[in-house]
Amino acid sequence: MRAVMNNGGIQTVDVPEPTGDGVCLSVVSAGICGTDVSFVTAGVSGFVYGHEFAGIDAEGREWFVEPTIYGGECEQCRLGHTQRCIEEGHGNLGVFSDGGMAERVRVPEYTLLPLPDGLDVRDACLIEPGAVAWHAVRRAQVRPGERLLVLGSGPIGLLAAAAAQAAGHDVDVAARHPHQQRAAEELNCGEPDGEYDVVIDAAGSESSLRSAAAAARRGGRVVSTGVYQGNAPIPGILSLTKELTFVHSIAYGRHAGVREVAEVARMLATRPEIPAALITHRFPIDAAAEAFRVAADRTSGAIKVVIEPTDPR
Repeated sequence: MRAVMNNGGIQTVDVPEPTGDGVCLSVVSAGICGTDVSFVTAGVSGFVYGHEFAGIDAEGREWFVEPTIYGGECEQCRLGHTQRCIEEGHGNLGVFSDGGMAERVRVPEYTLLPLPDGLDVRDACLIEPGAVAWHAVRRAQVRPGERLLVLGSGPIGLLAAAAAQAAGHDVDVAARHPHQQRAAEELNCGEPDGEYDVVIDAAGSESSLRSAAAAARRGGRVVSTGVYQGNAPIPGILSLTKELTFVHSIAYGRHAGVREVAEVARMLATRPEIPAALITHRFPIDAAAEAFRVAADRTSGAIKVVIEPTDPR
């Protein structure tokens, strides 16, 4: 079967059919994440890429795959924080282990989420980044009447805005590129104006942390979804004098027994304008190299680039 790997650059290659335990799916949609792009730049290789994916089983049932692999027995798992699992084997499909950018994949049954009516399996790869954004909004603990700003208008930023709206909050979005601004407008987001009680930094850079601290009111909160290999460059004097609270957010889990990916799936099913605004490019699996080139080019007009290994029709 065909799969996407990094062999001195992104290539579509032939690999053996998946074997072993679990449920076999024909993958219909697999999103390219910023992490995937950074992996290519860093030369990370040795596995099939893709941690944002959805597909169809042998009986024709449509599923999203929650890529978190966890043990389920540690304290963090029992509390619902499966993304914080400390047991041996914890990880993510498509991150240092084979993922979903392939024609077929075999996954543990517990990773599967049935798609709600109204959500096309071709769009269901958005559930994974949507859950990252949903979790960040939960971590922000936005109270009624508080002003909320999202910095960064890639997929995570725009999905964070949608998640905040689903929770009943108005939200403004700071966009860098015209096509991102258009997408924010299509989701009924406002433009930055004044200071905010909560700022979600979905850009993940030194400059965005500075901008977040500047936009936050005194006593405000900054939620960071960025991944920093070294120290997070929090602006010291400004954060100190404002007494800002910085909150980190990674991935997603469960609360009161409810999977955050399930909440996002319902949101996407009831708001088809979200996939319409965010998914800007679709490529067949044999065009994976071009798909990654477009995803890495911020001037290309791309927001979410999706690879479609198989056709469900």
